[in-house]
Amino acid sequence: MPSNPDDGIRETPTGLGFRMPAEWIPHAATWIAWPHHRADWPGKFETIPWAFAEFARLIARGEPLRILVNDAAHEGRARRVLSSSAIPTSRLQFLRRPTNRSWSRDFGPIFLRRNGLRPEIAVARFRFTAWARYPDWRRDDAIPPFAAARARLRLFPIRHRGREVVLEGGSIDVNGRGSILTTEECLLDPRVQTRNPGFSRTDYETVFREALGATNVLWLGRGIAGDDTHGHVDDICRFVNPRTVVLARERNARDVNYRALAENRERLQGMRLEDGSRLQVVDLPMPGPVVFDGQRLPASYANFYIANAAVIVPTFNDPNDRYALGILAELFRDRPVVGVHATDLVLGKGSIHCLTQQEPLP
Repeated sequence: MPSNPDDGIRETPTGLGFRMPAEWIPHAATWIAWPHHRADWPGKFETIPWAFAEFARLIARGEPLRILVNDAAHEGRARRVLSSSAIPTSRLQFLRRPTNRSWSRDFGPIFLRRNGLRPEIAVARFRFTAWARYPDWRRDDAIPPFAAARARLRLFPIRHRGREVVLEGGSIDVNGRGSILTTEECLLDPRVQTRNPGFSRTDYETVFREALGATNVLWLGRGIAGDDTHGHVDDICRFVNPRTVVLARERNARDVNYRALAENRERLQGMRLEDGSRLQVVDLPMPGPVVFDGQRLPASYANFYIANAAVIVPTFNDPNDRYALGILAELFRDRPVVGVHATDLVLGKGSIHCLTQQEPLP
């Protein structure tokens, strides 16, 4: 991909008419990777496949699931759990392709869509390096080209300044019309978990414009405590329609997340959308602290997934569960908002959105 937006623009995904669509448009399928990395859920792994089955059941009401499995034995275990959850086999497509972990949002294919007389789906091939934190990532990194090849989709290797760009799906959120949310903590910190050494704000804005069709970048500051991705935006702020975001808000001034979330709110109040109109910001409460072995976990209601047949929201047996579900139900009138218990899932330092990746319809 050219580094200068004026040079060879027809060669970029945006120049060819592609952009990353919003999550709420109709899906052809949802991608997940069946769990197998026990170290992600220490002492709780036996419960995790059943937690997967619960949100998979809700997704399957409205779309197929493309399920990455390591081998035949792994597929067999997944089939037994999913069949016990009464998910129709017609909704399940198993793909034998090994992964390192199950966080499909971050390593899975980022799909692009082109409208017009001949609608087309393509894949933006960003690289994945396990959040610039863990050494085992090469299997995960191979999933986007695998997905493009199996569906015979165009694959766009995303390059900037002469090198391949590293980007995780959980670090961005789009409204499908040109605006994109991200955080400085994740992408611009030069010392901690640096994905693309030397990249500036301008470099990322060029990549977003040329690769994703996002011309308006809404830069937030920091993410929440316990997030070992170092600031993914899908734990704090999400588009719910082209003009509205929900923003996690901590009311307890003594909580470690209070200042970072308050600063993000201040930023958003002065931001505009791609057409210059004011952004609507709706508060979404935070659950009380979820702690395991003395460590704060990144529990957040913002880590919901917008499937065809439901908005699936992580819940934590917390008094704020019902408030969060009620707020989201007011915003999503076209599909039910359903809570799924996620206290075990978040032990892996991620939740429902982190474990899913949508494939849009053409």
